Amino acid sequence: MNISKAEQRVLHVLAQGGMIRHRRCENGQIVEALCFTRDGLVLAGTALSLFNRLRRRGLIASQGGAPYRITQAGLGAVRAQLDNR
Repeated sequence: MNISKAEQRVLHVLAQGGMIRHRRCENGQIVEALCFTRDGLVLAGTALSLFNRLRRRGLIASQGGAPYRITQAGLGAVRAQLDNR
């Protein structure tokens, strides 16, 4: 599966324990999605179109209105990266 650099970056943050918090408008559509690292920082460059691509491919999912987390398919799609910690 071809995954862009931006998608890889978001999936890597989610694989390390991050989450995507979303906000819905009155009619139920998602109007904002912010990606948070496990430290609570916001990842820059997370657009709504990127969020929709990840969700449509089944790489992220939410259960019961909770924040979006990475799925098993997402873990399989993300490439390993060195962590600077």
